[in-house]
Amino acid sequence: QVQLVESGGGSVQAGGSLALSCAASGYTYRRLCMAWFRQAPGKGREVVATVENDVTPSYADSVKGRFAITLDSASHTLYLQMNSLKPEDTAMYYCAASPFCGTWIYWGHGTQVTVSS
Repeated sequence: QVQLVESGGGSVQAGGSLALSCAASGYTYRRLCMAWFRQAPGKGREVVATVENDVTPSYADSVKGRFAITLDSASHTLYLQMNSLKPEDTAMYYCAASPFCGTWIYWGHGTQVTVSS
């Protein structure tokens, strides 16, 4: 049984930084694609960044140059370094995993990020 557990959320002032992590346990597929999503109050869930083994990560335009996603394939741990945070980054952040990017099978329960102005 695959489980994803996020950590690292919190509250920060605009311009600050936070680092999120997501530990995946029980994952046995050979291929691994992982992503960070976020959902702000009253809005739909949107993809923030995606990473796959040996593939250049992709980012939403709104976070390019500010966020960095990394994947430790050996430990199945996903990270998101968030810099220059803005109030509009406030959301619940979720990690997702799948053998195939875009068809997300496994989800974490989320971690809250709040950015105050």
